[in-house]
Amino acid sequence: MKVRVSDGATDEEASAIAEALAQHVRDEVEVFVGDADSPAVVRRAPVAASASDGSAAESTAGATDSDDLGPTEREEALWAEIEDIELGGPEKYKRRLEEQGKLFVRDRLDLWFGEDGMLFEDGKFANFDAWHGDSPEVDAEDNDDRLPGDGLLTGAAEFEGREVHFMANDFTVKAGSMAEKGVEKFLRMQQRALKSGKPVLYLMDSSGGRIDQQTGFFANREGIGKYYYNHSMLSGRVPQICVLYGPCIAGAAYTPVFADFTVMVRDMSAMAIASPRMVKMVTGEDIEMEELGGPDVHAKHSGSADLVADDEEHACELVADLVSYLPDSADEKPPKTEGREPLKSPEGIDSIVPQEPNKGYDMTDVIDRVVDEDSYFELKSEYGKEIITAFARIDGRPVGIVANQPAQRAGAIFPDAAEKAAEFIWTCDAYEIPLLYLCDTPGFMAGSQVEKDAILEKGKKFIYATSSATVPKQTVVVRKAYGAGIYAMGGPAYDPESIIGLPSGEIAIMGPEAAINAVYARKLSEIDDEEERAQMEQELREEYREDIDIHRMASEVVVDEIVPPSTLRTELENRFAFYEGVEKELPDKKHGTIL
Repeated sequence: MKVRVSDGATDEEASAIAEALAQHVRDEVEVFVGDADSPAVVRRAPVAASASDGSAAESTAGATDSDDLGPTEREEALWAEIEDIELGGPEKYKRRLEEQGKLFVRDRLDLWFGEDGMLFEDGKFANFDAWHGDSPEVDAEDNDDRLPGDGLLTGAAEFEGREVHFMANDFTVKAGSMAEKGVEKFLRMQQRALKSGKPVLYLMDSSGGRIDQQTGFFANREGIGKYYYNHSMLSGRVPQICVLYGPCIAGAAYTPVFADFTVMVRDMSAMAIASPRMVKMVTGEDIEMEELGGPDVHAKHSGSADLVADDEEHACELVADLVSYLPDSADEKPPKTEGREPLKSPEGIDSIVPQEPNKGYDMTDVIDRVVDEDSYFELKSEYGKEIITAFARIDGRPVGIVANQPAQRAGAIFPDAAEKAAEFIWTCDAYEIPLLYLCDTPGFMAGSQVEKDAILEKGKKFIYATSSATVPKQTVVVRKAYGAGIYAMGGPAYDPESIIGLPSGEIAIMGPEAAINAVYARKLSEIDDEEERAQMEQELREEYREDIDIHRMASEVVVDEIVPPSTLRTELENRFAFYEGVEKELPDKKHGTIL
């Protein structure tokens, strides 16, 4: 380093400047006085002197720039503690995992996120002082109780190109039970998700609250009860996805039902408000866990399970597919992909849909000819089968499909199907996923049993969800649209962007058979001749069908357009693209009262 000072500087001043700069910049310093060509003073950078024991003595400027420094014993001790924590609970519980065909929690995280996907972990040292030998509060010789992380892992990771929050129970720590420090970690993760606007992944394998340690976490303001408050605040803000890996009982069973999407693993997971043992104590019923709350119970009967996986790897694959349709938060639009042609040609649609209104067919055969190939992703497929709820893509745009299924009970809407559709519409609307209604239904089912099963109450929720959805909606009258079924299925009065009719479509209060019976029963009964009566009945039906035919509906501008079925895919592509940015507002109010 060369420095030039003024003409009047003395040799002492030049020397002092050179000495100070050499110490600071740790380089050779040449000081020139005035216009001199040669330096008045040269000082080299100081070199660390050797101590009497042969080690390098620290210079006055320190030695932090040395290349040969490494971890100290202090850091190595910390690494040893971390490695111990990451071993999990007692070895006997790890053996139990092997017997049950389940992964250890940290191996499970590797499956989900890979070696480099974990961004960070929070609370690894939670409850450290209660069990670890390095804690001054623990007698290492007498302690065989391991509580690493207090049985719960939380942090952030990358999954399928997304940054997510996660929590995962460690079954090897007291069967994944929840206690004070683990609860605090869970709550912090949820509260941070509210601020970050990133999805949350719950990997559940918990026996519930740790009953013998419930003081301090059960009824507290910041206890387990706050889980579900936070779930409620996160609901519709960011996607919450829960995967169950074991029997989740009592409080642990609420997280999966509060989540937007729940995946159960066959022969492994279950959820119930109480364990079989508790059920027997309370009711006297002797029942196995699988029968009480296994995947079949919740996939077919309660509707609490959206998807059932064959094993741990399959669960990960299902969630990878699921998140591809979802935005990170309610502030964003769902992700688009490159569009693909349908699996089957749209030209076959009209051949699939029977002209006879009471003849069954599989609506998925129509869907396969409308949506992008390999994009169909059905949820709750075993529950309320009369209605299909599925994600798919049309020209790369995610859509939520609500479709009647004539192959199941003629597509009539039963209570379970109504509830299933309402929840799906509500979720799609929360995450800005446009809706496609494919209508072919005789309407809501009638009868004493469905009244007991709350057809009115659950049908109301279906209609309410459709009414309140502010995302773009396209409705296709595929064939019959009878009764209040057309209301729930995005009919003309429910603010769809378009009502499209296929030539097989009909819109009516009820079908021809029921209508003729209701209006002309007495007149027909007065005709004694059977052939004459049948002839009259057929003529009345045909006359009635003329009034409800889709052409009459188009003539009266009830529907926007009748389209050739072979063009339905293109029609929907164009309409979803055109209305992509449509904005709708609900009345100014706190919220509705219909749930």
